[in-house]
Amino acid sequence: PVQALKVLKTVEVYENGAYAALLPFSGMEMDFSIDFPDSAIGQQSKLLNLANGSFVNELCDSRTFCRYSDVALMQSNGLALGGTLLNAVVVDGAEVLSPGGLRYADEPVRHKMLDAMGDLALAGGPIIGRYVGRRAGHTATNKLLRKLFMDASNFRMIPCDSEVSQRLPGAGLVQNDTRNFVEKRPSF
Repeated sequence: PVQALKVLKTVEVYENGAYAALLPFSGMEMDFSIDFPDSAIGQQSKLLNLANGSFVNELCDSRTFCRYSDVALMQSNGLALGGTLLNAVVVDGAEVLSPGGLRYADEPVRHKMLDAMGDLALAGGPIIGRYVGRRAGHTATNKLLRKLFMDASNFRMIPCDSEVSQRLPGAGLVQNDTRNFVEKRPSF
């Protein structure tokens, strides 16, 4: 049977100006904020309960983003080699260079939440708890999970019965949710 990881105690990490935490919560909720000097991104925040299909409806089509000034360096290091203006948001100061601009005014923070969901999936099961990220990225979330697992009193594995399942990401998702997502995807 599938098991979920229930957060029992607050666990926090600070990493080079970033903050990430897991707190006890009855479902899965994410509270994220970012702050970039480029005004096309700037400061953004989003709070989202993930038990109502919101992963599909609000996060899954949020593209990764970067500054135009970072592209050459990333590619010279073997990164972002498949990146284009169509599959990533590229900004230069106040300007969004990607055709059509942002899909959502807060697309960058949505993508950071999507990244965090992927990182948290490494926990080995769905998490019942609240994730808080402030300028957090993959490194901070990885360190957070490592700290969580260092003390077994921080969490408990529980069976995913029908009551627990209703509080997990994807609960409440209906087929029309995915159809709407596919229909709104831009054609390239």
